[in-house]
Amino acid sequence: MRLLTIVLLAWPVLARAGPLTCELRAYTPRAGLQAALEPDALLVSWQGEGATPLRMRLAIQDGQPIVRELAARGVRGGWSVLARNLQPEFAVTVGVRRVSEQQLEPLRQLGLAITRAVMDREKWYAFWDAPLLVPGVEEGRPPRNPGLPRRPEEIRRATATYSAAGCDAKTDGGRLEVTFPGLSMGIFTGRLRFTVYEGTSLVRLEAVAKTDEPSVAYIYRAGLKGFSTAELARVSWRDTANQPQEYRFGGAANQDPVPLKAANRMVVGEGPAGAVAIFPPPHTFFFAREVETNLGYVWYRKDGERSFSIGIRQAEGEEIDHYRENFALYNAPPGTWQRMAMYLYLTPGSGRAARSAVLAFTRDDRFQAVPGYKTMVNHFHIALTDRLREAGSLDTLVPELPAMKALGVNVVALMDFHADKLHPRDPGPLRLQDQKDYFEAARRHSDEDFLVIPSEEPNAYLGGHYSILTPRPVFWTMVRPPGQPFVEDVAGYGKVYHAGSAADVHQMVEREDGLIWQAHPRTKGSTGYPDAVRDKDYFRSDRFLGAAFKPGMGMDLSERRLCEYRCLDLMDDMNNWTSADGGRPKSLLADVDTYQKGPGDDLYANFPVNYVKLSRVPRHDEDWSPLLGALRAGQYFVTTGEILFHQFAVEGAGARRRVVADLGWTFPLEFVEVVWGDGRTTGRQIVSAAHRPPFGRHRFVIPFDATGKTWVRFAAWDSAGNGAFVPPVRLAGSSPAHE
Repeated sequence: MRLLTIVLLAWPVLARAGPLTCELRAYTPRAGLQAALEPDALLVSWQGEGATPLRMRLAIQDGQPIVRELAARGVRGGWSVLARNLQPEFAVTVGVRRVSEQQLEPLRQLGLAITRAVMDREKWYAFWDAPLLVPGVEEGRPPRNPGLPRRPEEIRRATATYSAAGCDAKTDGGRLEVTFPGLSMGIFTGRLRFTVYEGTSLVRLEAVAKTDEPSVAYIYRAGLKGFSTAELARVSWRDTANQPQEYRFGGAANQDPVPLKAANRMVVGEGPAGAVAIFPPPHTFFFAREVETNLGYVWYRKDGERSFSIGIRQAEGEEIDHYRENFALYNAPPGTWQRMAMYLYLTPGSGRAARSAVLAFTRDDRFQAVPGYKTMVNHFHIALTDRLREAGSLDTLVPELPAMKALGVNVVALMDFHADKLHPRDPGPLRLQDQKDYFEAARRHSDEDFLVIPSEEPNAYLGGHYSILTPRPVFWTMVRPPGQPFVEDVAGYGKVYHAGSAADVHQMVEREDGLIWQAHPRTKGSTGYPDAVRDKDYFRSDRFLGAAFKPGMGMDLSERRLCEYRCLDLMDDMNNWTSADGGRPKSLLADVDTYQKGPGDDLYANFPVNYVKLSRVPRHDEDWSPLLGALRAGQYFVTTGEILFHQFAVEGAGARRRVVADLGWTFPLEFVEVVWGDGRTTGRQIVSAAHRPPFGRHRFVIPFDATGKTWVRFAAWDSAGNGAFVPPVRLAGSSPAHE
């Protein structure tokens, strides 16, 4: 056993400090990543971005882990001390997780008894829940959740305390983790962890904690206390108009954190010594909401005349009254290790340099162009037609579309006829005029290399909620009384379909070469779907693409992948269900499902995106079949934006196959995986990528035995929880397994 004991010197700040024992059996020295003993601390040193030497000294004071020093070496060779004697600060706000009536209603319609076991299973995927909203009921309207009204005593707040007596240092590829046990935070217990990565100036600080309570929903706040204005004289950020702002600590001390509605979710402490940027994980930090309003995700607090704190936070609720009943928080199922993370970026340079370096991890909060691909985002209820009619002109520019275009988006699929003033169930006269205006509005708002598609989430006949995409505008109604033709020619509109059943909807989509996929599967109004229709002809058709990849509805920070059960596991299930059919594999399409928004909202963090293999974006007046054909053929990939595919293939024949994937990424990678199924079970091979440097590119070649396997897929995940995956590939010549 390699045990190292440090006798801490009796400096005044360490008056009650004792020996520090560090377990180093899992630590392996590397040239650019080292841990070493000093008389009063554990010295962690590593090479950051551009081979910049960095160091962090960690110690314990009265059981509290302390960052004794953060420092970076400048270009002239001298060390710049960025901070001394920082105290990690974590806090949680906890409420009670409840299932929603919206989830239970489709289960009732399927004839399922709503038992306590059913509610306890489904509550972890609730979207319509607001655990911190008391009482959570409105007069004259049924409660959205069983067990309402909420009581004030359901809400508990706690700040972390520590009783650390030592630490653990562990090397994992190109990273070094230092962990301090003894964290207690109300109902949570666990440990504090620092992680540094060779080749980048990042530090990940996180509380890793669990609870045994049965129905916990929570948010967390994280930060570091003890920054000195002698080293970092001010904090700076960009406001939601992207204008520079700063605070020089000239005011009175703060009693509470000061939330900052900062663009790009970042605050920077800067001064003569250099700069420290603070920011949350770009995607896992966010649970699903109806809107992307910036609620202030970073903060500062002036603690004394020359000291301050900075960190990250989540708000306790929405600011817009209309959306207050939807603010679900994170899940903490009993016994799961929740990873409540915050990032630091260290530099001996300026605050501007720190900001630029942090933005590189999210590619400037934009979807970077990849040759041969065009980007597509999907599922927006922005009431385009209503708003343009109210403005008096279909040429009125709404803020959503320029904001999405600025992200690097090429194709936007809108979904009017949902929570607006249009007439989705009208038999013809009103709905057809609505559609005509909707189609024309989308045409006028399209542009060169920017296509606005007027699609729809009709939610009729097929079960649950679903989306329809066609390669051209299609007039149709969701009403077909007895004797009415399925298709007829209507003056002023041309060909019009009338759908009165699932078979009618399916036939229309077949005739028009369209696609269908399940919206927000296994939750909301699609709870129980598409599982309940797995044997239906329309589900097994190649026109039924699969389901939406919509993370955050059941955000659990213990999971290694975004949207595991509702999305990724479902994709695997769908392909096992249909393995014997011999058709195209079922897949997931990145889905946003939000309402009105503008340039100041935090769009990037909440937008998974599809990169579709297209040489160019079809013009609005052209046929959009190249787009739908690529989606149907699985010629696309889904990503949060940080990991990009440049090429993917399954090569070989018979049992000897290999997955080939050319990937580029920003954050240090975590792992890649090959996932397969045999028609009954799912298996996977996980390949650690922790040794890969940040901002890398690599051609992964992973052999696998295809014996008995009917499909295979590939995914990649980084250390911040960001990910990318390709649709499954059918393995020709393999027969599905049977019970």
